[in-house]
Amino acid sequence: MLIRSLTTLAVATLAAVGVHAQPLFQKPEDAVKYRQAAFTVMGAHFSRIGAMVQGRVPFDAKVAQDSAAVVASMAALPWAGFTPDTEKIKSRTKPEAWMEMDKVRAGADKMMKAVAELQAAARTGNLDAVKKTFGEAAATCKACHDAYRE
Repeated sequence: MLIRSLTTLAVATLAAVGVHAQPLFQKPEDAVKYRQAAFTVMGAHFSRIGAMVQGRVPFDAKVAQDSAAVVASMAALPWAGFTPDTEKIKSRTKPEAWMEMDKVRAGADKMMKAVAELQAAARTGNLDAVKKTFGEAAATCKACHDAYRE
């Protein structure tokens, strides 16, 4: 039920973002807060899976499924917060991101594909499948962080 609600929220947000990207935010600071909040939620749930993959906590298929669903649902959201008027706002985004936004968007697409594969693997309840896809998803996150995040 929670996953269905989150998915519904994500779809509704994506619909709004796709049609009205700029009016979604009253101020540039709101766009920055939005993208940071989306990344924070994604990171929290991604970390839960990572702890299981690394053996720090026992594997729980249901937690992995739920967390992967949240990550996959949230993955499309932060990008609406990278509006041109946020470039000068203090954040952890490196200046290079604004000069290479096409590469940032391509990396986002790659990440969204990887987290969709992670979600599919989590649905199987197979830890080895989760480990394989987790590593691939983590690599897409790391590539963007290395290039565009301070």
